[in-house]
Amino acid sequence: MPTILVADDDANIRELVCLFLRNDGFATAEAADGKEALTVYATTHVDLVVLDIMMPIMDGWTLCKELRRANPDLPLLMLTARGETWEKVKGFELGIDDYLTKPFDPLELTVRVRALLKRYRIGTTQTIQFGNVILDRQTYKVMRGTESLTLPLKEFELLYKLAGTPGQVYTREQLIDQIWGIDYTGDDRTIDVHIKRLRERFATTPDFRIETVRGLGYRLEVYE
Repeated sequence: MPTILVADDDANIRELVCLFLRNDGFATAEAADGKEALTVYATTHVDLVVLDIMMPIMDGWTLCKELRRANPDLPLLMLTARGETWEKVKGFELGIDDYLTKPFDPLELTVRVRALLKRYRIGTTQTIQFGNVILDRQTYKVMRGTESLTLPLKEFELLYKLAGTPGQVYTREQLIDQIWGIDYTGDDRTIDVHIKRLRERFATTPDFRIETVRGLGYRLEVYE
């Protein structure tokens, strides 16, 4: 049974979220601020964290940084009161996987939690399959049905990154840091060039599409 840590200074929201999560088959843990959340995380097996941004003692931004430092692969879902674009961008740059704007439907939250856990399981494997496309990280081979494709290394890494967490938005800065490295000094528009090439290579493949999220970055959507 996956355990979800809910970090929010509003006790009513914590109670509501935990109630719906438990009814959906999850175990839950609670924290009223970022510092308490880190303590709970250090002493409890946690599979995913739902965190509010505006919390006392330690806010959600700092909590996100600390959790990412402790576990780069821990799924994080951010709750935000305003839903402004700059907050979403900052969240994604810090490593947030998804977000919900308050007030939110608790049923939607449980659906997003399940989707994030599914993405995480996909993202931790060396082979990713969606439709008739298979990406093998160990051999850097791409199979489209019975056809074997050879991609330039950076194109493969970019596609693998996006496909590992379908639906997750990545900013250009995140993709540059994670694929080209933090020491990269070139133009971040190189991401746009590589995305364009990938779209052209897979233009006739109906299994997925790389979408531009205006003002944020890119995400890969899978069609079953």
